[in-house]
Amino acid sequence: MTSLPPPDFLTIGSGSESRRIAYRRIAGRGPCVVWLGGFKSDMKGTKAEALSAWATREGRAFLRFDYSGHGESEGDFEQGTISRWAEEAVAMIGLAGPRPILVGSSMGGWISLLAVRRLAEAPAGMVLIAPAPDFTEALMWPAFSEGVRATIMTEGRWVRPSAYDEGGYPITRALIEDGRRNLVLGSLVETGCPVHILQGMEDPDVPWRHAMLLAEKIARDDVVVTLIKDGDHRLSRPEDLDRLEAAVAAIGA
Repeated sequence: MTSLPPPDFLTIGSGSESRRIAYRRIAGRGPCVVWLGGFKSDMKGTKAEALSAWATREGRAFLRFDYSGHGESEGDFEQGTISRWAEEAVAMIGLAGPRPILVGSSMGGWISLLAVRRLAEAPAGMVLIAPAPDFTEALMWPAFSEGVRATIMTEGRWVRPSAYDEGGYPITRALIEDGRRNLVLGSLVETGCPVHILQGMEDPDVPWRHAMLLAEKIARDDVVVTLIKDGDHRLSRPEDLDRLEAAVAAIGA
């Protein structure tokens, strides 16, 4: 992988809550495409890199960043919550200019939906890749054994084994409880813009029916769902990246 220049930083919060959030921006014509990554992922991942290369080729504005506790940003991952990461996303989107295109992957889909509620005007569109709104409550918590739930609630954390990280992912009580305060699928989901969902049907982490539930909840905005029969959670194969680039390019075309 080609080495990247050092990122820029934006300071968010104050006092003990202050953290420097790393980001990279490409100048170009708008609307700016903003990448919102997934849980424990960073802005150097395959899909973010592919979109950066696409933006460079096409002369498009592009912004990507790492949540606190992720990648090159400051902060302890275990201090992270959905509210905290959504706050950072809103601040970053503020750097993108008017009516950006939000591209949210996995948890980034949830963060995108929460961010839209706090923007002064709706984005130009959204592309959601294996979106995981409410994943802490709808996907994680029901799958945990009673013993795991008890460990999280009494000890404050439990390390979940992961196919993507040898050390596993720490799941904290704060993450679970804060997730419950940010659920979106219990009512109508308002985006104010067209939405394109890309979802693999062989996704072991976010079932394709979860994406369909989200599509049902977005009742007032245009939604296109592309189901990829042999697609996994990452959707990072060349053909998946082609679909992603085409979906982003189609917004506002």
